Amino acid sequence: MKAISLEDVFAKPTTDISSLRALVRRNRSMSELRHAIGEVEFDTAYDFLRSTAIEMVGSGEIDRAIRGLEEIDALITRSGENDRHLLDIHAALMQILTALFIEKDDMESAMSSAASTLTLLSQEAKRKDDPFLQILGALLYDIAFLHTRRKEYKQAERELSKALKIYERLAKTNPERYATPHVMALNATTATYRNRVKQAELLAHYQVATSTYLQLVNSGVSEATGRLVDSIKSEGDTLAQMGRHREAMQYYTRALKYLTKIEPEFTLKQLQLSISLGEAMLRVNAMKEKGIHLLNTMLHKATKINATEEHRQIVDILFNARSSSLDILGLWHKVFPK
Repeated sequence: MKAISLEDVFAKPTTDISSLRALVRRNRSMSELRHAIGEVEFDTAYDFLRSTAIEMVGSGEIDRAIRGLEEIDALITRSGENDRHLLDIHAALMQILTALFIEKDDMESAMSSAASTLTLLSQEAKRKDDPFLQILGALLYDIAFLHTRRKEYKQAERELSKALKIYERLAKTNPERYATPHVMALNATTATYRNRVKQAELLAHYQVATSTYLQLVNSGVSEATGRLVDSIKSEGDTLAQMGRHREAMQYYTRALKYLTKIEPEFTLKQLQLSISLGEAMLRVNAMKEKGIHLLNTMLHKATKINATEEHRQIVDILFNARSSSLDILGLWHKVFPK
């Protein structure tokens, strides 16, 4: 699945949707389902609709999912013109449909659906309640994906910046529900922001919040943070390949901070990240000795966890580091004195 709001990791249901699921299993009519959705709290309705869409995409029924949501939406639109709750569900359905169209690679329909959803939300732009912000946050996340796909990075940056602020606000009062999408929106910046300084500032700004989220008993937050760790490491790798080793060190260090939160015990992944950090440090003269010390420490840890390949990699890095530090010109003059 694409990196959109329909990814299971983006947000886990936090409400009891079993009664709505049971209704579907009993093959009740769409009108009965619409009525049932209209009777439950918004979060429950949203969790049910989103979870159903995710499951249908997973089973290869994306077209059926689109048709089903469009049918429910038509019923809600006809009966809920003056009902705030049904209008919210209408907007939520349109946001989920936007994500479904993206998943289907129908980008034209996705843009059209997103525009319609924004038009609907803009009718009450000053709303600050949870249903409104929740829909807007997910929609902005998906629109940012569309703009990134089209290499329209400036627009995508603005959308992600707004989504981050929305989820930061929501997570302060309900971290169990909104911490994970907040982390996922932060993760999306690593693929979107072209300016490394702005990107690093964002990662630093939200680091405290993300570390706080990890204290929750919530597997979704850990899963999302694991994705963020991989993205930050990938950014570090790119910077290292570009010869920007000081910046790469910052990314590797931040990735390790997150990783140790979700993996308190030393793991192979921590070892591999530490090796990348050590190797980057060797390329910065002022950090070379610290890099050698770190890699020597990792050498012992690699032995402890039987990481044979990584052990060999560290030995090669240290050998090459010491070899490259030889004073070739000095040796040349000793061999061929004036």
